[in-house]
Amino acid sequence: MSDPTSVIDDLREESEELDRLVAALSTQGWALPTPAPGWTVAHQIAHLAWTDRSALLAVTDADGFRALVEKALAAPGSFVDEGAEEDAGLPPAELLARWRDGRTALEEALRAAPPKARFPWYGPPMSAASMATARLMETWAHGQDVADTLGVVRPPTDRLRHVAWLGVRTRDFAYGVHGLTPPTEPFRVALDSPSGDVWAYGPEDAPQRVTGPALDFCLLVTQRAHRADLALRADGPDADRWLDIAQAFAGPPGTGRPPKGAAP
Repeated sequence: MSDPTSVIDDLREESEELDRLVAALSTQGWALPTPAPGWTVAHQIAHLAWTDRSALLAVTDADGFRALVEKALAAPGSFVDEGAEEDAGLPPAELLARWRDGRTALEEALRAAPPKARFPWYGPPMSAASMATARLMETWAHGQDVADTLGVVRPPTDRLRHVAWLGVRTRDFAYGVHGLTPPTEPFRVALDSPSGDVWAYGPEDAPQRVTGPALDFCLLVTQRAHRADLALRADGPDADRWLDIAQAFAGPPGTGRPPKGAAP
């Protein structure tokens, strides 16, 4: 993924789709609670705007970004919520404009980045393509929270290939944040894409395998749905364990979502 053009284009389309979902909301709509505890629709968009600003700082001002990392290290359990809270109380039109301006500035910076540039992040340094992939994953995942809140079913698109790739690539990270040793052998992951193709990763003869719809895999690795509600199959004990802990996002282990029908 050395050329970031494709994923940056897809990031823009993913953002525009979510923009259309929230742009016409009333003030009351922005205040609706989402599946993320304590977060309204406004918090979801404020979080994306805050993270876009952080990413822009990482791309354009490494020293300034390091100051953000120091703040995160000082408050690892609350800095994400604090970042969302910064803008969540703004008037919806102002919050929407801030998100639009920030994501446009980030897109321009990523397109202008030198081909081999690496940028600091809260984890390992990232290329422009990796940064755009991470932003697309978050935009899609938080967009899912908004869609679930509004009762909207979003048709899946092949933009999910970026989320799926990131979910596969972060396998060992998921083990690590749970204090577990990752398996030494690669897994085979074969996913049915929205357009009907199969997205396959890893050796064909790998004994540890995960198969199923790409949408379900993306919902799993972003922890937007419980495994029990998804049509994913794991063959092999290590693959089965992975599906219980998978996460494509940085930070400590996520709490995930309860299965449908579970008592609150």
